[in-house]
Amino acid sequence: MRVLLRRLFFYAVTAWAAITLNFILPRLMPGNPAQGLIERFAGRLSPAAIHAIEVLFGQPHTSLISQYFEYWKQVVTFNWGISYTYYPTPVGEVIKESIFWTLVLIGFCTIIGFVLGTVLGMIVGWRRGSWRDALIPITTFLSSLPYFWFALMAILIFAVTWGWFPSSGGYGIGIPIGFTWSFISSALYYGTLPALTIVVASIGGWLLGMRNMMVTTLNEDYVLLAEAKGLSRMRVMFTYAGRNAVLPSVAGFAMSLGFVVGGAIVTEIVFNYPGIGTVLFQAAKGQDYPLLEAIFLTITIAVLVANLLADLAYIALDPRTREG
Repeated sequence: MRVLLRRLFFYAVTAWAAITLNFILPRLMPGNPAQGLIERFAGRLSPAAIHAIEVLFGQPHTSLISQYFEYWKQVVTFNWGISYTYYPTPVGEVIKESIFWTLVLIGFCTIIGFVLGTVLGMIVGWRRGSWRDALIPITTFLSSLPYFWFALMAILIFAVTWGWFPSSGGYGIGIPIGFTWSFISSALYYGTLPALTIVVASIGGWLLGMRNMMVTTLNEDYVLLAEAKGLSRMRVMFTYAGRNAVLPSVAGFAMSLGFVVGGAIVTEIVFNYPGIGTVLFQAAKGQDYPLLEAIFLTITIAVLVANLLADLAYIALDPRTREG
């Protein structure tokens, strides 16, 4: 319990520091966050209207302390104001509409890549020296390719040349969004190619890491003792060797899940996928500070929560972490 409380305190302090930095850094950047919107209506705004826009986006006419407390109020109430990249849509609405696409595509593919890579790495490590080792150079080569190039080649071959999949978008034009078979089938069809590229590109790292840890773990005394006791090979592989070899991968998987909220920006840009990564890219181009702050904070909280879950998984998998 003391270990868990210490970690909860650490994450609370880290969250406070991240939120504070998220408030300070955009305000250290040159320029006014409302300037982009004002320039759109150059010559058509009165001084009173300009002042109102400046107050709406960033409150530059109040003290930094007042802005900080107002920012914390926004954090607690989830009220991030108005996005002027997608003006006049509220920031929360923009994130709500885009994050679902990212969680479904990137999150699902991250889980599939981790499970496949871990299981294959466990099998390859258990059967080291067999023909299964040929999977390592193949998957490592695919993982080492620049992802944008790999994705573009996939589009060229499977979308442009063969015409099996669409080259961009999240669903068919003209199909209303909703829980209907026409929309779901269209979304699955449009998401298949980016999903395949993500899984193929990520599986090699999980496989190699798990295989190396498996080879190391097989030399441990408790694995040799389990084999000497006559336990089944499947039980030794999964319960004794695999359970301990997977521990380092858990931390990496937690980080991957945390960054799912940020979206695979390259993936979503290359495939023009309507996820939060594309929204982040558009917000950065438009200097949309309210939207950027909200997305960065969402990513930070997601990473912290994912790491907390990883710590809980460590405690469940490795009794040694419960000591102290």
